[in-house]
Amino acid sequence: MYPRISQGRRMLGISLDWLAAYAITLGFFAGKGTFFERTHHVGSKALVVLAVEYLVLVTLGGSSFGHRFVGLKVVRFSDGGAVTPLQALIRTILMVIVITAITFDENGRGVNERLSNTVLVIR
Repeated sequence: MYPRISQGRRMLGISLDWLAAYAITLGFFAGKGTFFERTHHVGSKALVVLAVEYLVLVTLGGSSFGHRFVGLKVVRFSDGGAVTPLQALIRTILMVIVITAITFDENGRGVNERLSNTVLVIR
């Protein structure tokens, strides 16, 4: 039904999201000190920033920062429409639990996509 998205493209998109979340966390939430001192305080904060960024951008625009950069969009699997806030929330929670985002079925959909009834498509 939908064309298969390469795993490389998916990984590049999520890597860009991680880098953006890490940079935002370093800039705003890591405290004072040298760069190396501040990097020790960003772990869980970066994960929260990533989850919020992903949830808000996928809910409002259908794409996270990384998705948009690599030309992908999240849509409802059933009809190709915009995702609902609940679908975006389910997808985000399952994406944060990394195993569900990197475990794929024979159609190339991750557990997070199947359980949220969403799919990544080319913009």
